[in-house]
Amino acid sequence: MTGAVADTVDVMAVMALLPHRFPMLLVDRVIDIVPGQSATGIKAVTINEPFFAGHFPARPIMPGVLIVEALAQTAGVLAIHSSRLKDPDAGDKLVYFMAIENAKFRTPVEPGCLLQLKVEVVQDRGRIAKFSGRAEIDGKLAAEASFTAMIADPPA
Repeated sequence: MTGAVADTVDVMAVMALLPHRFPMLLVDRVIDIVPGQSATGIKAVTINEPFFAGHFPARPIMPGVLIVEALAQTAGVLAIHSSRLKDPDAGDKLVYFMAIENAKFRTPVEPGCLLQLKVEVVQDRGRIAKFSGRAEIDGKLAAEASFTAMIADPPA
């Protein structure tokens, strides 16, 4: 951290920044936001998640693609929160996936886990940004990926 004050947003603020809603909202809060640099999302994984009914009933495991989506949502909160700090009149924005690279899954994410979703800005070119992300459980790496996203205005 470069001396910047870290911000935190609760679930209501996350929903004000992202269009996602149940069952696709995969971030409960975002902590340690350093605008334009990094953030940590928190996802409390519960047995009530709808995907556990089919993945897998005998051994519930959070699908890897949803872990990557949770990382991307955390990056979306970081990007939009940072954008609004720079320009409070910027209006609503959407963040779209453009690419996912080097996704690796190390530890199963099961009900009862508190997933920490750590994202960092690797490159920021205005409307296009590259991020690196790590999903951790109790400091142990569960998944990691690099991804590119586009920040866009919502359709009219």
